[in-house]
Amino acid sequence: MESNASWIIIRRLRIPLIIIIVTFAISILGMMIMPGVDDKGNVYHLNFFDAFYFVSYMASTIGFGESPYAFTYPQKLWVSFSIYLTVIGWFYGIGTVVALIQDKVLAEEIERSRFIREVQNLQEPFILVFGYNNVTKNLIQRLSKIPRRMVVIDKSESKIEALDLENYHPKIPAFHGDLLDVSILEMAGVRSPMCKSVVTLFENEYKNTKIAMMCKHLNPNVSLIVRSNTLQNSEYLYNIGIEHIENPFKVISNRLYFALTAPHLWMLEMWVHGHPLRINKNEKIPRGKYVIYGYGRMGIALEEGLKKAGVEYIFVDASDMFLTQKKTEKIFSEIALEESLVKAGIDEATVIIAGTRDDMVNLAVIMLARKHNKNIYTIARENSLAELSVFKAAKIDRNYVLEEIITNKTYNYLAMPLANLFIKQLGKRDEKWGKEIVDRIVSKLGRKPHMCEMSITKEQAYALYDELKKSKEIPLKVLKRSRKDYTKDNSVLFLLIRRGEKLFMLPDDDFLLRIGDEMLIVCSKKSEVDLAYILNNYYELYYVINGKEKVSGFLSKIVNKR
Repeated sequence: MESNASWIIIRRLRIPLIIIIVTFAISILGMMIMPGVDDKGNVYHLNFFDAFYFVSYMASTIGFGESPYAFTYPQKLWVSFSIYLTVIGWFYGIGTVVALIQDKVLAEEIERSRFIREVQNLQEPFILVFGYNNVTKNLIQRLSKIPRRMVVIDKSESKIEALDLENYHPKIPAFHGDLLDVSILEMAGVRSPMCKSVVTLFENEYKNTKIAMMCKHLNPNVSLIVRSNTLQNSEYLYNIGIEHIENPFKVISNRLYFALTAPHLWMLEMWVHGHPLRINKNEKIPRGKYVIYGYGRMGIALEEGLKKAGVEYIFVDASDMFLTQKKTEKIFSEIALEESLVKAGIDEATVIIAGTRDDMVNLAVIMLARKHNKNIYTIARENSLAELSVFKAAKIDRNYVLEEIITNKTYNYLAMPLANLFIKQLGKRDEKWGKEIVDRIVSKLGRKPHMCEMSITKEQAYALYDELKKSKEIPLKVLKRSRKDYTKDNSVLFLLIRRGEKLFMLPDDDFLLRIGDEMLIVCSKKSEVDLAYILNNYYELYYVINGKEKVSGFLSKIVNKR
């Protein structure tokens, strides 16, 4: 898609340039026709160059004087006329240039041209992000630290300006436009072979689905990460080939189920997202009677998890609670809300879940539930990160922040794909397995271990890649050894290894490594540095394999044979 900036400039300046040329031509022609007198009293006429030279500095009001001789009265009369004539032309031309500088259409075309050029100059894989809101802003901040190259488009010009003010390095190409316009998608580089992933996380499912379908047709090889809030839409997206579907309500339902039936599996999932490997007192969800306020998208998802967990529950419909629901005004009845909670048995309930799409209503539900039942366990849905401090002040036992859940899931898809696979595997395991893994990690690395991913490729493991290329068999235990004393092991635990389509959970020490293996590793910061040295340094790798230093040069053949 090409920019029209040059054409706009030419079209807008066409008439002013014509007027300036015409006024100059008339003034020059008149100066050549008007008779003058030279220093000897002879009649003469200015040649074209002298006339052009004089009109040039006269029209620009520089004023070098009469040249080459003093003017006669006819010449002075014509000069007076030409001054007013050329000033009109100049004023019109300057006014047009000023208006052109302020022209929004031209500014947008220049910005469009700059954006197209920046996208075309990207010679490394990048992620195309649709929309700049709380979710994507948080995601972009985290991805830029890795770093990952990104391109952002949003409908709002002010949001794109806000993104530019963040001053990311390297710079993130960004532009505003209709996200459902194919030309905008193509301009953003969706067809580029460097475009590896597309992220669309709007709350509007129709917009997400349409964008996903358009991108899928424009670039079948691109990886799509799409938000979906309902099971029906998630199934539809899966059927059309979208693998990475984010349903925050499904995530909440699964986490609640794990917390009730397999707390160690819940602990492992939360640890991947930054939670310590411990369950705090307020994080232990009790069994008993559950009152769930709001039977919408979240309620439907929660019902599935609570049924599997065998928990008694009752839903309270929130649709009749509002007195007015106009676009500009939304007022709810606190009396009606309290009556509905009492009717549902809030006084005898063990847990209250406030799950409406209105954060203020959810806070009101929590406060009224505590009014009737001081010991009740409180769970709330928070829709926006903007109100995080308010929910923290309410001291809710468990808070599910939708935007935070979506950000974490998307980040794992893009930056920690093996960690995301590990979370998926938890659903196939039981509590006993989860406890064994947690105990193993905690005993070796403590409650807050570090997680990283490494691949046996030329870029990430140069030395090991080269050794394996020579058809040498190297077991996994080699990578656990200390580069200071090979008889000792570093604090390293290999959680998962992916080899093509195969997954190896907790591989043993004799597992033979191959080129292309991707490893999910739990370690300390120090052991991660050691492991990076072993993977990329020939001498360190030689030492942990053979237990002796590698000598190079003249004595290498003699020493290395010993």
